[in-house]
Amino acid sequence: MTRRHVFLALAVLGTVLLAGLGVWQVERRAWKLALIDRVERRLAAAPVTTPPRAAWRGIDDDSAYLRVRATGRWRPAAPVFVQAVTDLGGGYWVLAPLDTPGGTILVNRGFVPLGDRAAIHTPTGEASVTGLLRVTEPDGAFLRDNDPAADRWYSRDTAAIARARRLGQVAPYFIDADASAAAGWPRGGLTVVRFRNTHLIYALTWFTLAAMMAYLAYRIARAPRDA
Repeated sequence: MTRRHVFLALAVLGTVLLAGLGVWQVERRAWKLALIDRVERRLAAAPVTTPPRAAWRGIDDDSAYLRVRATGRWRPAAPVFVQAVTDLGGGYWVLAPLDTPGGTILVNRGFVPLGDRAAIHTPTGEASVTGLLRVTEPDGAFLRDNDPAADRWYSRDTAAIARARRLGQVAPYFIDADASAAAGWPRGGLTVVRFRNTHLIYALTWFTLAAMMAYLAYRIARAPRDA
């Protein structure tokens, strides 16, 4: 095989690979648009009952942002503070366990600023919570692992929190509570629902590079035989 044939083969291979990446981005864009549409319809829908224990194994990312309502009784457990940054600044999400007929669910009651953490008390009594179903966030945040022994939390890992606080089995999801009419902290309703969708730009980039590579292959194929 001559050097010309090697270059031609590489150019053709590059064209195929780049075009494949473009097609993959088109497929990813279709998936992302379907996800955005599904979430927007969920946000606009009336809340439904939280998934019962029998359905917990089927909870995954496709279940996120479903509007739900849970009714039960607050368990007398100290609040769990998970570090957070919101439009209100730095502080914590405040989580508490709610015992419902369908099982125990961790509820993100909302956000509290750094200086107001000491004012947060353990909720008591019966409660009905409406909010968004969020899938558990295992392990921790980017470059920051949860430290249960020191009670330092960087993500809402429901299983790890349940073990650390001896809550028993809890749902593999938590509820981001809606904003409450009551003043003060914690403040709910701060869930940010935003999906980055740049797949079209990436697709156009890969297809453009594929076209350039295809043109290179054409030039190589049309080059004089003795080149």
